[in-house]
Parts: sequence; C-alpha cells; structure tokens
Amino acid sequence: MNISLTAVFTKVPEGFVAFVEELPGANTQGITLEETRENLKEAILMVLEANRVLSEEKLTGNTYKESFELSLV
Repeated sequence: MNISLTAVFTKVPEGFVAFVEELPGANTQGITLEETRENLKEAILMVLEANRVLSEEKLTGNTYKESFELSLV
C-alpha cells in the first residue's frame, strides 16, 4: 500500500529541517537532505505508532476494530 504525503524541507545553517503537511508531529532535522529524508521516515512511523497506542487506550467494549487500506489515485 502506498500513500502520498507532502514532505516540506527547509535548508538551515545547521543542515535541513522537515515536516509532513498531512501528519502533525511528524517533523525532524538532519545534516544532509538524505539524512533528513531517512529521519522523516522514522518520524512518520513513530507518530503513527504513538497515535495507535493513544487510540487503543481509549477503546471501549463497544468498539469494533479492523484493517483499513487506503488507495489514493
């Protein structure tokens, strides 16, 4: 499954900073653009996992859970 997200990179004196427009909290930094891209992938996975954990903490007995795949064209 592939989902397209918008990564925004800004050159700063120390290297690069980046964030994902569609995923608040997914942000990072790096010395090179390639390092920043790799760090951003990790940040995205960490935000998604943290959101899953927070969501599961709020589930009640009346909740149904299933896999949901999204295909954007």
